[in-house]
Amino acid sequence: MKKLFALIVSVVTFSIGNTIACTTFFLEKNGQMAFGKNYDWMTGTGSVNTNLRGLVKSSLPLESGNVLKWVSKYGSTTFNQYGKEFPNGGMNEKGLVVELMWLSESSYPAKDDRPGLSVLQWIQYQLDNCATVDEVIANDKIERIVSTGTPQHYLVADARGGVATIEFLDGKMIFHRNKDLPYPVLANSTYDESVDALKKNRATDNSLQRFSNACSMITQYKQAKTAKPLVDYSFDILNKVAQPGFTKWSIVYDITNKKIYFKTSNYEQQKLISFNDFNYDCTSVAKTYNMNQEGAGNISKRFVAYNNEANTKLLKKAFKESKGINIKEELQNSLGVFAGGVKCG
Repeated sequence: MKKLFALIVSVVTFSIGNTIACTTFFLEKNGQMAFGKNYDWMTGTGSVNTNLRGLVKSSLPLESGNVLKWVSKYGSTTFNQYGKEFPNGGMNEKGLVVELMWLSESSYPAKDDRPGLSVLQWIQYQLDNCATVDEVIANDKIERIVSTGTPQHYLVADARGGVATIEFLDGKMIFHRNKDLPYPVLANSTYDESVDALKKNRATDNSLQRFSNACSMITQYKQAKTAKPLVDYSFDILNKVAQPGFTKWSIVYDITNKKIYFKTSNYEQQKLISFNDFNYDCTSVAKTYNMNQEGAGNISKRFVAYNNEANTKLLKKAFKESKGINIKEELQNSLGVFAGGVKCG
């Protein structure tokens, strides 16, 4: 079983990343806060899922080390492509947002006494347990990321206005926040390299150009006397840094009002999800929504009860469309039913 789970994790973690890129940013003005994300990949297949508080969970046994066990403190809504419990990103009911992007320079910690989490389950763990950016950073003392070949870094933000980049370089967590974070933006270069290129006006590649464009638009919005709503301007930024043919999802988290707006490349109507429309208690039913279908406005009532069969079907479609990745059906089936084994404590 451990060998099977290790293989599953290698599949999940590998599949999320490639040289295809993503862009994230945090935007705040007059006490209102939003977080934007473009997901750039070769398939836009995916679902939005509610994750309940009070669930007993454990990390996948990635190696012979310790297994991390916890009970989720907070409910969350996540965007998933390769199975529930392994999100690409999301927001919890306290307003914490966690999103990932590819970073070739990433180098994760060597094996030690801390239990390991995959690059995707790491996101769910933070959403389950943290209300603030500080808590996410502090968790590095009790868990570590284990990767089989997916170099990622993260942008995180919270409802208090806290925001930080989190990178793993030379086996250590490196973060930027407060005075060390002059621009709350992240693409696919290290944060230090991105800021240095911006200062020297040397955006020499696609990642650095997207970083520069997002920084410029954020600065303009904060300085200008404009009545344009924060969410609308956030989509303007995402449109500016989009990559035709590769940007599959555009997501704006309205942290202040606990709402999420998104659109996909296949269905460009803007959709809305409100946290107030869901019950996140573990005695309720987890809900799911296929991202690629007709609809506009508030689609919260169009969510259906989660089930392993639909999760597995969508997961297999995502793997099939991820060209060049050959995954054994046995592993896909195991990953598809993993969330079904998570129970209320």
